[in-house]
Order: sequence, then C-alpha cells, then structure tokens
Amino acid sequence: MEINMSMDEVMIGIRRLNDREESLSKKKVKEAHPQLMRHALHYFPNWESAIKQSIS
Repeated sequence: MEINMSMDEVMIGIRRLNDREESLSKKKVKEAHPQLMRHALHYFPNWESAIKQSIS
C-alpha cells in the first residue's frame, strides 16, 4: 500500500466526517472512504484509537 496521507491529514479527515455528522462506524467509513480507513489503520492500532485521537 502506498502511503500518501500524513497522520495529520488522516486526523483532519476524521474530524471533517465528524463535523459533517457522517457516521464514524468502521463499516460505513470503510465503504465510503476506504483510503481514509487504510491510512488510519496504518498510523493507529485500530479505528477506535484513530477516532479518539482525532476528535478528543
């Protein structure tokens, strides 16, 4: 997998989804934003950690 998003870009993407009140469920994000999900799992141990770090 080619990494072309930085950790900051991933966190901004997650915050943007949250701000638009889009679902942050792993299944929904994986379907609608697969690149964001792949990169989040590259930088964070799991999706829940990515969310917690991004919107806390």
